Amino acid sequence: MTAASLPAPDSRATLIGATTVLNWALLATLTQLAGPVPPFLLTALAFAIAFACFALWLGLRGESLVAPLRQPPAIWALGVGGLFGYHALYFVAQQNAPPANAGLISYLWPLLIVILVALLPGERLKAIHLVGALLGFAGAALLVGGDVDVGGSALGYAAAFACAFVWSGYSVLSRATRGVPTAAVGGFCLATALLAGLCHLLFEPSRWPQGIGWLGVIGLGLGPVGSAFFTWDLGVKHGDLRLLGLLAYFTPLLSTLVLIAAGYASASPLLAVAAALITLGMLVGSGRLRWPRAG
Repeated sequence: MTAASLPAPDSRATLIGATTVLNWALLATLTQLAGPVPPFLLTALAFAIAFACFALWLGLRGESLVAPLRQPPAIWALGVGGLFGYHALYFVAQQNAPPANAGLISYLWPLLIVILVALLPGERLKAIHLVGALLGFAGAALLVGGDVDVGGSALGYAAAFACAFVWSGYSVLSRATRGVPTAAVGGFCLATALLAGLCHLLFEPSRWPQGIGWLGVIGLGLGPVGSAFFTWDLGVKHGDLRLLGLLAYFTPLLSTLVLIAAGYASASPLLAVAAALITLGMLVGSGRLRWPRAG
């Protein structure tokens, strides 16, 4: 397929992909609700729920569960490497560097998506894309990195950078595998659940969710660690990937608002500034805000 014959981004797929941002905005609040569950155990439980819902959905539709899983090894490596690799590296970063530092570095992935899209056939990087991404990152930095501290190990910082490259690379490479059905993500969820369960047995003490904590776990499996990966896959394969990368910067903003509404965080004076920067970045980077021409 030549660059000229590449299909144009589908607006419906872009809209579906954009709902992922709303889903991911619930991640922090649902994690708080789940309680002090070890991270790999939480990942295993959430992805297992995601797979169970996917299998039920296919069953109700009368579709085969096995057919979407018949993918080449390279596709499995990409899918499992993206889902499990991102979470594993993120946990390593959070445990070996100050959380705000690790979170800020790992949140380079939307900026990297905007840059890496230029490597795809028929794409090129414009100044407005880079300016928009940098404005969005500046807004995210005010929220994610508000408590940046010194300290942390080289391992923690290396894992945070790797985390950003893994998710941006997974997203961009997924676009090059348009022919792989989104249903294949169900298999990636199952493999991620199994790998996370193994890591839990090897590296973590067991501490299961208690009482209302199970609602948090189920919510994660249904939303930010479940349906979100299916909507993101559809969006990055068939929608406007660069716009989705810019929209992703709304995740920390919306996440902060949800945490405040749920009583897990307090409002900050930086919130309005961060919202303005992220919104401006999206408008500039998407081309929806153009500077007046002289004369």
